[in-house]
Order: sequence, then structure tokens, then C-alpha cells
Amino acid sequence: MAETTTATTPEAPDVPEGGVPEREVVDPAAWTCPAPLRDHPTVVLGHGGGGALSAELMEHLFVPAYGNPTLAGLGDSATVTLGGARLAFSTDSYVVRPLFFPGGCIGDLAVNGTVNDLAMSGAQPAYLSCGFILEEGVELSVVGQVAQAVGAAAEAAGVTVATGDTKVVEAGHGDGVYLNTSGIGLIPDGVDIRPQRAVPGDVVIVSGPIGLHGIAVLSLREGLEFGAGELASDTAPLNGLVAAMLGVTRDVHVLRDPTRGGVAATLNEIASASGTGVVLTERDLPVPEAVANACGFLGLDPLYVANEGRLVAVVPRAEADAVLAALRAHPHGRGAAVIGECVAEHPGTVVARTAFGGTRVVDLPLGEQLPRIC
Repeated sequence: MAETTTATTPEAPDVPEGGVPEREVVDPAAWTCPAPLRDHPTVVLGHGGGGALSAELMEHLFVPAYGNPTLAGLGDSATVTLGGARLAFSTDSYVVRPLFFPGGCIGDLAVNGTVNDLAMSGAQPAYLSCGFILEEGVELSVVGQVAQAVGAAAEAAGVTVATGDTKVVEAGHGDGVYLNTSGIGLIPDGVDIRPQRAVPGDVVIVSGPIGLHGIAVLSLREGLEFGAGELASDTAPLNGLVAAMLGVTRDVHVLRDPTRGGVAATLNEIASASGTGVVLTERDLPVPEAVANACGFLGLDPLYVANEGRLVAVVPRAEADAVLAALRAHPHGRGAAVIGECVAEHPGTVVARTAFGGTRVVDLPLGEQLPRIC
């Protein structure tokens, strides 16, 4: 586990509501490096959690095995050229437990997840595939409900499920229904969105309240109640929201959807890929009261909790106010907020400025706080 020491910094300057904060330098002098990762001879749940173990698996096993420059970008989707057109191409698998949860189910989660991965490249998603892996004995009525949810979510997102597959495994060798979705979309001319484009001075924006999906699924799974029914997954297609942003400016540097590992993992990936530091302001993080209460009770950090209908945008400071206004004008971005900035100091490291005037390191999670949430 990493050791951190709080270093005091000047009080953050006051800024107009909704405005972009001025840059503030933090002092990392007292920090210590995290302990090295342990070796794992077998797969553990954390390898699928979107944290350091997932990154290690990609870096040391899959990337060397596949060895090609298209994969090397390691974005939410790959950018490929075919017949002169730039396409985004993505695939994802869904093993969420339970299959149905407040605000959605595995069906709409799968469609929205792949649509959003394509949108994070600035693409206009067009076609999806959908593969069902079914466990022997699962009720056909359940499979039908999931299939209906897939169809409805695809229609809502404006995409076509063009092909698919079904496989059945023996009873006891699955968990009812697993889904895999892949998708392709067209990237407009003049759009270049990738984590390597973040530079010092850029502003970090999140499109709405964080932590809802992970806590909603956990609450149902464990039979807990927080917020008197206020908790529901934020699962939603974000391609319309991205189109609204690009309608304001094509100069969006980075887009990511903070799913497994939450906002913390996403920002660490951006910082590492771009070689910049990131400074967050804790008091500006849009954490719903029900999520804050649940995290306080369970000992979780909302920054590490999964989201399924939010995006993190890194944009030039000169474009930040216009992008923020475009986000807030869209139904899926009404709670958008500026949460920090990219800096030249402490490259590759994310820190949070606390309400007490200090800073803390926001590390890449080792594994996964909440397994099987997507």
C-alpha cells in the first residue's frame, strides 16, 4: 500500500460559480513511492478491476502477445482506417451481478458501455454485435427481458445490433447470462481525442454526479439501503453528449468514461499516457449525498467507484467554459462540473486538494473495490 504524507498548500482561490479555477501548484516533496506490485501466478478478481493489476496484465501479457501499434494506444476504443474512413472499434464483456438493478440491467449496460467506448474517441456509433453466453437452466423469460433491454437501449442510442451469437454452458459453469458487445463508429474529420493529448493547463471536467452505478449495484447485492431509494445506476448512452461538445469545439483533447476503477483510475491512465500531473479539488467533486453516505459507511472512496453514464473530459482552458455550458445544456450532462486541471508538476501522478488545505495522492487502485459491477 502506498504511504502518503499531507503537504500543505495555499487555500484555493475563489472562482465564480461554474467558472474555471486558476492554476495552483502543489508540493509533492513529502510523498513516497508506492510499493511494487506482487506477482500473481493465477488470475484474481482484481485483474478485471480496471486498476493496477489490469494494467499489469495488459502490459506484460496481452500487449506483447498481440504486438501491434493499433492496440498500443490502449484507449476505450481503437482507431482504425478502412477505405479512407477513420473508424472507432471497441469490444467489451459484461458479467454484472445481479442481472437487474435499480436504473437498468445487464442488457442496457452492455449497449451503453460499448456505445460510450466508441464515443470516447469522438465517434458516431453505428453498428453493434451482441453475444449471449447463457447458463443451462436460466429461465427463458429472463433471457427475453435482457434481449428486450438490449433492443430498447440500441434504439435509444441510435445504433443497430447488426449481428450476434449465442452459446450455452453447463449448469454451474456460468452465472445466468453474460454478454459481449462490439461496435464500430465513424470518427468525424478534425477530431483527435486520445489520452496522450492532455497538456499542462488543460481543465478536467466530469459530466455529472459520480459513484451512482457502483453503489446502486452494491446496495442491491448486499441488501443495504442508502438514501431512501435515491440510488439508481447512471447507465446511459453518451454519444449525443459527445456530439454536443464537438458542436462547440473540435479541440477536445481527452474523453474517457470512468467505469471500473472510477474517476481515480481514469485520471491515472490519462496522467500516465500524457506525462502530465493532475490536480483535483475535492470540494468540487459532484458526489451525491446518498453515495457519500454509503461510501462513508462502507469505507469506500467515491473516486474509485464505477460509473456507467459519465465521462471525464480534458479540454484547453480557453474552451472549458463553452464545453461546460454545452454539457449542462444536455440531459446527460446537467450536473457537469470542473473538478481539476493538468499540471507540469509531478508528471504521471494524480493528487487531490483537500478541504483542509492539504493534498493527498490519488493512486491507481491495485484491484477492484466492487467486483462484478459491469
